[in-house]
Amino acid sequence: MEPELKAESPLSPQRAFVVQFRAETAVERWHVEGRVEHVVSGQATHFHSLEELFAFMGRVLASVRAPPRQTAKMRRP
Repeated sequence: MEPELKAESPLSPQRAFVVQFRAETAVERWHVEGRVEHVVSGQATHFHSLEELFAFMGRVLASVRAPPRQTAKMRRP
């Protein structure tokens, strides 16, 4: 009997990040420091707390979810 596969949305590289933690990080004490980079755009920042890490990710994800701007088509006279 094969295990039932869940219908999940695919993992998109548009929502992928690389997170690198500094040696001083102590996750068990909620102390995190490091650098985060959005894979597709290359946007990156250093963070010194979970709040800073999540704030950056939230800003990037909001821009990824935003519909693309449509430019007006130029008409020939």
